[in-house]
Amino acid sequence: MKKISKIWIIVGIIAIVAIVAWLMSGNKKKEEVTFKTEKVSLTNIQNSITATGTIEPVTSVTVGTQVSGIVSKLYVDYNSVVRKGQVIAELDRTNLMSELNTARANLSSAQSSLNYQQANLKRYSELYKKGLVSADDYESAQLSYRQSKEQVATANESVRRAQTNLSYATITSPIDGVVLSKSVEEGQTVAASFNTPELFKIAQDLTNMQVVADVDEADIGDVHEGERVTFTVDAYPDDVFQGSVTQVRQEATTTNNVVTYEVVISAPNAQLKLKPGLTASVTIYTAEKTGVLSVPSKALKFTPTKETVGNKKIIDCNGKNKVWALVGNEIKAFPVSIGMTDGVHTQIMSGLKEGQEIITELEVIEEDAGGADMQERSPLAPGPRRNNKRK
Repeated sequence: MKKISKIWIIVGIIAIVAIVAWLMSGNKKKEEVTFKTEKVSLTNIQNSITATGTIEPVTSVTVGTQVSGIVSKLYVDYNSVVRKGQVIAELDRTNLMSELNTARANLSSAQSSLNYQQANLKRYSELYKKGLVSADDYESAQLSYRQSKEQVATANESVRRAQTNLSYATITSPIDGVVLSKSVEEGQTVAASFNTPELFKIAQDLTNMQVVADVDEADIGDVHEGERVTFTVDAYPDDVFQGSVTQVRQEATTTNNVVTYEVVISAPNAQLKLKPGLTASVTIYTAEKTGVLSVPSKALKFTPTKETVGNKKIIDCNGKNKVWALVGNEIKAFPVSIGMTDGVHTQIMSGLKEGQEIITELEVIEEDAGGADMQERSPLAPGPRRNNKRK
């Protein structure tokens, strides 16, 4: 009986050892290294900056008045189409006519005085030649004559000024355009003592607008005339409008310690959708290249190591910039010369050919005891997919 018990004990121990060995062998994970590759291809690479701006007419004129008075007539309203020289308003002429009549009366008086002094000088001149008057009397007559001439000249200027002021009572449009704003009504008094009162604002051509955008000082160095621009406005969120940089203004504006510069952008407006004052969200393309040979930028950051590539041989090269390709059982580096980048793609100047496959990242796939795949990516790769988890 004792022998039988010992035998069962030995069998039990062997069974336990076998079970433990089986469990331990089942927990081992199988690892397989795979590589994600992409082909070298032709793409469009763009660098851009964003800003906000305001839609404005290219040319707009504020129409005011140089004389004070009561607005007697208005011939235009908001959105009225006007022509250059067209009468758009009139001021009351009563006071201006009175000033003109007074100036004319003063001129007539001054002319009469001049006529008298001219005749008087002639008499004194004849008497002086005969020695009948003193030189002092003769010079006094000359002085009176010169003063009368100056008074006539002054009176003439007063008449011309009064006539000009009277003409200012008729207000005309200085340009062809559309009335954007009207600041007065009939019967309103306008005073032109220090500042010219604003009566109307006229835009010359609403089919040719512009955007004045505020560009941050950190970006202004990349902005140049002629660069392509796209912009949107909230009024038409699905429409993308096209333009180009026409002017980079040198004057800086500081608001809340933020320095910006004004950039003027053309904005063709044939459909008259763009209205003065709309806010535009602007994208300025500071660099653009179309159909250039490029690779994903992450391929330039990929670097294989012996610990991650398994039994594959790594063949490196000298070069500041390089990409890697799978050649048989080797991972081979190719030195490249790069150009511009938009962060996602980088231009390849030399070193690769179109269609060549390069490695962008590696993945390590692990199979656990239950047969489920676990995937580990390169640290430079995007996050895991599906049910994979980062190791």
